[in-house]
Amino acid sequence: MSYLDNFHHQITGNPDGHKLVFLHGLMGSLANWRRIVPAFEADHEVLVFDQRGHGRSFKPTKGYHPRDYAQDLQKILDDLGWQRVVLVGHSMGGRNALEFSSYFAQRVMALVLEDIAPEASSQSVANIERLLDLVPTPFSTREQVRDFFAQEYPDRIAFYPRAQVVARFLASNIELKDNGFYDWRFAKTAILQSLREGRKEDRWDNLRNLKMPVLIVRGAQSSDLTHETYKKMLTVLPTACGVEIPDSGHWVHFDQPEVFIQTLKDFLTCLPSSVY
Repeated sequence: MSYLDNFHHQITGNPDGHKLVFLHGLMGSLANWRRIVPAFEADHEVLVFDQRGHGRSFKPTKGYHPRDYAQDLQKILDDLGWQRVVLVGHSMGGRNALEFSSYFAQRVMALVLEDIAPEASSQSVANIERLLDLVPTPFSTREQVRDFFAQEYPDRIAFYPRAQVVARFLASNIELKDNGFYDWRFAKTAILQSLREGRKEDRWDNLRNLKMPVLIVRGAQSSDLTHETYKKMLTVLPTACGVEIPDSGHWVHFDQPEVFIQTLKDFLTCLPSSVY
């Protein structure tokens, strides 16, 4: 059994092309990239996978520091024989990508950070804990799931930006279990550990010390990565490229998939030949 067997994953695209890895955000899965991946398959071999504790991958009881996620990726790449990759991470996936790029820099040709700040945030942890605690899992029927997330839940989370979008996202993370009840697809304990471990310390030094080409993408309406923090990131790492995408929030690749795709393609096209 290889280490990769612990993970629900998909590998598509051109085996002769450069290697491209997408890391989803908290409570996400490889399916989050389904509108993005096809645009890169002609020129790249693409890996997407459910990270530990998420989706259909293994769910250990502990080990949810960004370094644990980074070590997972390192072992996966070893299994595949992929020496260097272009790494794209959204939200928690961006934090894990930053961690990987700090500890395994020689394996990263280029790094794309989508709407993630390197600063600690206890308030973000509290907000997401509250989002989950307000969902009365398990549910008895699919109809209960549908009605709760469509009618009741958006009012419960009116304190959170884009409540309707959040409600639809969380509803997509409820599945039928073997016991006949509907419950979270991810491991809730893993999500909470990931939150606390990922947000308890700043990672400005990780960003400052990066040597590979870096693209920082921000949704112009994002409250997760403010404009001020975005500008600070570009000041801390002046060699990085930065793009703010209009009419998008935290889920840039969902809100503006075509613009996100073109932004990423433009970045890859401009990479020095010595790197890419």
